[in-house]
Amino acid sequence: MSIITTGRKWAPRALLAAALLAMSACASDIMKNYIGQPVESVVLDYGPPTAIVDLGSGERAYQWRKTSTNVVAGSTSGEIRRTRRGTEYQTTETPGYVESQECFYTFYARASGGRWFITNFRQPKLECE
Repeated sequence: MSIITTGRKWAPRALLAAALLAMSACASDIMKNYIGQPVESVVLDYGPPTAIVDLGSGERAYQWRKTSTNVVAGSTSGEIRRTRRGTEYQTTETPGYVESQECFYTFYARASGGRWFITNFRQPKLECE
């Protein structure tokens, strides 16, 4: 027996390509797009920086901080065990917890014509990509 499909042979491939493209857009790829742009471009997209550090020689570092918080649910499981004293129900509990991750995104900029332009960026740590 053979199954014949017509039309939409491209659909699964297109979905796979779109998923791979979405996963490959990491923070560094986004940050690269700001090189050569005025700092205001980043501010318009992400709000004011958390810190501005004057590096001297007409250079500054602009830093944004993002804190992510995730709640991990706890769980309870149980099993019935037969012992010398009869049947027992034993439970195992795993408590839930809150995990927090802090990421820093830093751009370097140089003054030109009274404005600051992005010249480079610091690679975020792997968990923040």
